[in-house]
Amino acid sequence: MQQARITVDPAYYARAEGALRRSLALNAASNHRAMIAMAALANARHEFTDAVRWGRRAERIDPASPELYGVLTDAYTQLGDYPAATAAVARMNDLGPGVAAFTRASYELETHGDDAGARRVLTQAAEDAYTPSDVAYCRYYLGELALHSGDLEEAVRQYQAARSADPTYVPAAQGIAKTQALRGDLAGAINGYRDVVGRVPQPQYIAEYIELLRAAGRTGEAAEQHRLLLAQRGLMVGNGVVDDLSASEYAASAGDAAGALRHARAEWARRRSVVVADALAWALHLSGRDRRALRHAEQATRLGWRNALFYSHRAEIHAALGDHNAARRDRATARRINPHLDLRFPAIGRAS
Repeated sequence: MQQARITVDPAYYARAEGALRRSLALNAASNHRAMIAMAALANARHEFTDAVRWGRRAERIDPASPELYGVLTDAYTQLGDYPAATAAVARMNDLGPGVAAFTRASYELETHGDDAGARRVLTQAAEDAYTPSDVAYCRYYLGELALHSGDLEEAVRQYQAARSADPTYVPAAQGIAKTQALRGDLAGAINGYRDVVGRVPQPQYIAEYIELLRAAGRTGEAAEQHRLLLAQRGLMVGNGVVDDLSASEYAASAGDAAGALRHARAEWARRRSVVVADALAWALHLSGRDRRALRHAEQATRLGWRNALFYSHRAEIHAALGDHNAARRDRATARRINPHLDLRFPAIGRAS
């Protein structure tokens, strides 16, 4: 599974599953570690309901495993079962406080609107980290917190600290390129993303790169990257990875309202997180179904997450419905959260 993440080759997931199923065939009764690994594999493939099922099986055997509650936290969060996610991350921190637990606790605080708490816990995680990869991971997400609150200087400082800790950590380079884009240095951002995508052709990075190329009018290069994105998605689907959320978000940014709605509905049928609620709200808006869109936009903001893109989307939906006072309030909220949000680059501005 680690190799799948490093190489962006989802064929490793099938190999991991083969090894785990062999392990379970040899010992199905008390093999909680294989069950936890199956839950982690299900999370990696975005099969979050399966992840919960495997996690609960492991919990019946060993309810004192911090790793177990980590995979359950991830699954519950993605499914939109936030009370269960809160309980799982609390249990993980009780059993095994450390980088893995603190980073999940930070995200849980962020999604509930406590940016200061999220930053405090993530700073603690960075101070406790001792391997270069863990330090880089923590510094990168401190950069993300700063970026999405509009503090670009702090974001760059944290991304650079991540790169210094581990020069091979590609997200650090991606973070620096994002700040260049939001500062108006489109050429620098494009150069940065060319390097990032060349090293790790992850669909998220390719989608962000395409946004920059389109903004610069480099349509031929954008089309080339679009073909690469389709090829990468084909590999993912062929190896059991389901991701209609990213497909919906990309279709929306590309002006494909029908595709955005089709994918968003498919994702909503599987899980009800606030991120999916926002994607569905925006897809419905692009399709002219604003009354239904508003219901989902309200669900997206229900936790209090200080997510500028959510409020920006809700503002446009209010405006389409003729409620201009509500639209002004939401636009003002989005600006307060992140004055550097640039709607030309929704993928770059997205916090998820």
